[in-house]
Amino acid sequence: MAPGHVFWAIFYFACLCSASLANNAKVNFREKEKKILDQILGAGKYDARIRPSGINGTDGPAIVRINLFVRSIMTISDIKMEYSVQLTFREQWLDERLKFDDIGGRLKYLTLTEANRVWMPDLFFSNEKEGHFHNIIMPNVYIRIFPYGSVLYSIRISLTLACPMNLKLYPLDRQVCSLRMASYGWTTADLVFLWKEGDPVQVVKNLHLPRFTLEKFLTDYCNSKTNTGEYSCLKVDLLFKREFSYYLIQIYIPCCMLVIVSWVSFWLDQGAVPARVSLGVTTLLTMATQTSGINASLPPVSYTKAIDVWTGVCLTFVFGALLEFALVNYASRSDMHRENMKKKRREMEQASLDAASDLLDTDSNATFAMKPLVRHPGDPMALEKLRQCEVHMQAPKRPNCCRSWLSKFPTSPFKKVPCLGRGQCSRSKRIDVISRITFPLVFALFNLVYWSTYLFREEEED
Repeated sequence: MAPGHVFWAIFYFACLCSASLANNAKVNFREKEKKILDQILGAGKYDARIRPSGINGTDGPAIVRINLFVRSIMTISDIKMEYSVQLTFREQWLDERLKFDDIGGRLKYLTLTEANRVWMPDLFFSNEKEGHFHNIIMPNVYIRIFPYGSVLYSIRISLTLACPMNLKLYPLDRQVCSLRMASYGWTTADLVFLWKEGDPVQVVKNLHLPRFTLEKFLTDYCNSKTNTGEYSCLKVDLLFKREFSYYLIQIYIPCCMLVIVSWVSFWLDQGAVPARVSLGVTTLLTMATQTSGINASLPPVSYTKAIDVWTGVCLTFVFGALLEFALVNYASRSDMHRENMKKKRREMEQASLDAASDLLDTDSNATFAMKPLVRHPGDPMALEKLRQCEVHMQAPKRPNCCRSWLSKFPTSPFKKVPCLGRGQCSRSKRIDVISRITFPLVFALFNLVYWSTYLFREEEED
């Protein structure tokens, strides 16, 4: 064979061998993963019931680092004192039994979907009420095993967690809801949970809540001691601030309007009984219905809330306006009775004067001339004139500013003339006039005290 043919034959054979080796290398790379998994997780080689060793292969506790990604916060219930959250939960620990060759850096990690193949920390959420995993389309869980033996466990879960609330400042309050994670069976001598260094808790951007705002969150440790030992525990405190604008529009402004509407009865005529009664009863029932609706959305607690003070005082003002009309009606009837008695007394006095005048006409001129100079005991005419003289001789009283101002408003309900004296004024009208000024002033004073008190207490809690 010629030397040229030998060269081409060797070259062709070398090309075939290199192509075959390349194909075998690609296939063997995936097969290598299977072989590694079989090697490190095979029967008799790895026992998932045994926890990993401590740092540097010592007999110390296994260290598990935790981090969270809060995907959404669905609801925060005041009446049930709970909140629902969806998060991605991650655990990472070192298990030297799972070390493997990374084939020169080509194999970054191995992925598993079966958590029971390796040892898992017995973590549980201590304040959990309900929870479930997500299995659409596939179970949202994976385990990654890195060449140096590190294990990363990640899962997406939805939880409903208990959140004890202090509602004394409701709806001007802030609430702290916690997420607690602890070991169920391993004590701190065998298992310790730590927060991942750097950024252990992450929250999705543009997190929207209907009635709250997430102000901040804090991470902390909450190890607990029981009769069986000390257990490692981690917690996240989520600080929520209640959005006050909703309650201002839905509760505070309507209550103010109802109170002000109840004051309209002070400007109605005291004789308009159906109008004033209907207005008072309607505002009272509306206020009671709104108070019941507010309490229906809150748990029955043993202490007084800020909203209870507000609705209670508003209900008192509306009820007071209704009672004011009852007082006005009573005073009006009393004025009528008093005026009737005065009318009868004047008629009797007029009849007595007429009888006395008739007697004087029958007497002689001499006798008539001497009678004004002589005072006879029991003479009604002399007593009446003496009383008139005493009235005219009394010193003038010092004018009272308040009485002078009030005398401009009330008039006699029976005679359309201004109030001339203390006994001739309508007490019912005076009550209405005083109520027009007193009720708004007291309500404004209450608002000043209420808002300054609770807003100051809110700043103290901050």
